Amino acid sequence: MIDFARRYDPQWYHVDPERAAASSWGDVIASGFFTASLCMKLYAENLLDHAAADTSPGMDELRWLAAVYGGDTLSLELTVEDARPSSRSPELGTVSLRWVLSRDDVPVLRMRGRGWFRRREQLPD
Repeated sequence: MIDFARRYDPQWYHVDPERAAASSWGDVIASGFFTASLCMKLYAENLLDHAAADTSPGMDELRWLAAVYGGDTLSLELTVEDARPSSRSPELGTVSLRWVLSRDDVPVLRMRGRGWFRRREQLPD
């Protein structure tokens, strides 16, 4: 967590244990981008690797709702909010997704975005 922050988000509350301990945070907190990366890792390993996934047009929302600390146990809930044929290609569907990462059932991160997935052949009537 701290190594990630040193490389990609070197703000003091992510990398300086002494200064963070004396702050209102009480300890080093995870970079929000580190936390979002954890979501992406779980999403890829548990869904994308087992689905007819294509690429993604991007994220529509990313909110950090609470600090994350080293040693926290986190859980991810993924909700499909919408699915429709893609305007990009008739072979693809656009799936709108909401990610909520929580610690002890309290959300710490929320993301909304879209992914493209290959569509199944339509069954005849």
